Amino acid sequence: MSTPSAVTPSSPTPVTAPGPAGTPGTSGRFGSLGPVGLVLAGGVSVQFGGALAVTLMPRAGALGVVCLRLLVAAIVLLAVCRPRLRGHSRADWGTVVVFGIAMAAMNGLFYQAVARIPLGPAVTLEVLGPLALSVLASRRLVNVVWAGLALCGVFLLGGGGFGGLDAAGVGFALGAGAMWAAYIVFSARTGRRFPQADGLALAMAVGAVLFLPLGLAESGAKLADPTTFGLGAAVAVLSSVLPYTLELLALRRLPASTFAILMSLEPALAATAGFLILGQSLAPLEVVAIALVIAASMGAVRTQVGRGRPAGAPGDS
Repeated sequence: MSTPSAVTPSSPTPVTAPGPAGTPGTSGRFGSLGPVGLVLAGGVSVQFGGALAVTLMPRAGALGVVCLRLLVAAIVLLAVCRPRLRGHSRADWGTVVVFGIAMAAMNGLFYQAVARIPLGPAVTLEVLGPLALSVLASRRLVNVVWAGLALCGVFLLGGGGFGGLDAAGVGFALGAGAMWAAYIVFSARTGRRFPQADGLALAMAVGAVLFLPLGLAESGAKLADPTTFGLGAAVAVLSSVLPYTLELLALRRLPASTFAILMSLEPALAATAGFLILGQSLAPLEVVAIALVIAASMGAVRTQVGRGRPAGAPGDS
């Protein structure tokens, strides 16, 4: 999962970058990978960070892991971005607070999901939120085809009724998808109101403050354990700080439409990370289901691009 600052309803993830803009030396260090390589590296980082988070949950609990991820990411982004606190209107602060709430809820629900169901199916179900937003924003009949294709994938993923997946895990993943859609809307609004990644850094701080009591209630002193905190910091870097930086660099040279299509591959990357790190294998039917959802996401993106609307344009909301 990634959480950048300006987005498109036509893609399953945000399309403008939010990371530590202006980080010294970053462009030279990563530029040789090429923009497509940067995007793929960011996606791999996010999903392997999610897999690492699953291994950390027995030590800190799902809420504790989210707390550590948001807290460390907020500290890093605030230190790098140094957002200005004065000169913002009440509407500006209201937007960034709602953005932070959506971000915290999205992460909290998703981590509750991956604590119960495999990483690949969890990301596949979560992607349905942005996909639904894309279909609704487009208002084109062809997107009904993409929605139907995605629903076929979900039906196959659930084996005709989700009997093979934990029902609570499925519910949490779908809830995370709904929050992802809300995140996309308020990410775009925040990006219009705050320069560079300032809004993202402030929203991350809001999410960290909101989640701190929940993390302490579930894990308490376990969060202060050096090993647990170190692993949580690694999750924050892999799932937030590093991918935001890579996506920011990529979007300086890569069309937003291409970026959005590459982001449609996240369920496949998640399934790969789940297999390699967690030993979570997928049945052939589940592989087909994930492929259908990926195809639906790519189709929705291409439909938006073909309509002539820039894929990186914020929604009209």
